[in-house]
Amino acid sequence: MSNDLHVNAPEGVPFIDITREFDAPVAKVFEAHAKPELVAQWMGPRDLTMDIKEWDFVSGGRWSYVSTGRDGEAFGFRGMFHTVRPDEFAIQTFEFEGYPDVVAIESITFEDLGADRTRIRIHSVYPTLEARDGMVASGMEGGVKVGYERLDELVA
Repeated sequence: MSNDLHVNAPEGVPFIDITREFDAPVAKVFEAHAKPELVAQWMGPRDLTMDIKEWDFVSGGRWSYVSTGRDGEAFGFRGMFHTVRPDEFAIQTFEFEGYPDVVAIESITFEDLGADRTRIRIHSVYPTLEARDGMVASGMEGGVKVGYERLDELVA
């Protein structure tokens, strides 16, 4: 089944909306977001290695990781999980350490479509339109696309 990635960055507002379906039950897709050893296997492009420093996927938990390219260049990310409801929903902050003081607030909804299928909906809110446009220009969509292809493989 085709599970296309849909990314929408509406003109004039600091939001990004992402929708993607998976051929796996919602519990399995949620677990792949919750367990750090699974997150490290799918999140981001294939040519980066991920070193998870902290991943406490519960309400009030924190997360941080460093992605390193083949050239040795490292990129740090961090945030907090404000609300986590198993198999349903999470709200987190997202900060790229290369742009300190620019923090996005993201909600992710895990929707059970039946027949062992899941839809993820992500809504990211940035502090300014400029910050949102910077994220779009960074190649974020390509990284999300590849990461979700890797997640398909993991939950198959």
